[in-house]
Amino acid sequence: MKKLNNKLAIVTGGNSGIGYAAAKELISQGATVIITGRRKEAVEKSALELGAIPFIADQANLHDIDLLKKEVEQQFGKVDILFINAGITGSMALIENMDVHNFDEVMNINFRGAYFTLSKFIPILTDGASVIMLSSIVASTYKPNSSVYQASKAALNSITKTAAAELAPRKIRVNIISPGPINTDIMSKAGLDEETLKNLNSHLINEIPLKKMGTAEEVAKWVTYLSDPEVSGFITGTEIVIDGGITL
Repeated sequence: MKKLNNKLAIVTGGNSGIGYAAAKELISQGATVIITGRRKEAVEKSALELGAIPFIADQANLHDIDLLKKEVEQQFGKVDILFINAGITGSMALIENMDVHNFDEVMNINFRGAYFTLSKFIPILTDGASVIMLSSIVASTYKPNSSVYQASKAALNSITKTAAAELAPRKIRVNIISPGPINTDIMSKAGLDEETLKNLNSHLINEIPLKKMGTAEEVAKWVTYLSDPEVSGFITGTEIVIDGGITL
């Protein structure tokens, strides 16, 4: 029997990258998976490929989160696995040059949206459920030009640990996965051209002790690990760092 049979999982931002890989892995382990995203065509295409259930929702839009919660509660009653994955890097700029629109967009998706997704779903999480937040190693780094993205992930880590303490009486485990350099399309979505991306990847690989980029599939396997109470039932408030050693 597959270890996640009869489990309902929600993956925000599940139409690409780590979210897509996580949805695929969860489904392979027997879970029923709902994927969300902002782009209708992309979400429905990915859901069809995966065998997932599509739901069009923008994590930055609290009304969308309300609709998602209402629909899930009506159709399924309870949620066993909540992977809050959706996020953006935003544009790069020094603090003195930061654009208010960019600040708001990054914070609204990465922190405010993630916070209220968790908040609104807590009442319909099963006792013993697993909540997983996708953060990043940037939460504890302080590189120039990345202040807003770094701050959004640091804030996410803080509320995840608070949630772990609050939800422990219900045996709900809340954990963080913080990837380092992962080979996905998130940086091209941030507007970097192909040549810049190639140079950035080469620089990163040179900096990583294991001399390779991580993959979305490697992160996805940790999502399923943290979703399975048989193997991770004593893990909560923990940050799993998957970075090839770059933060050593």
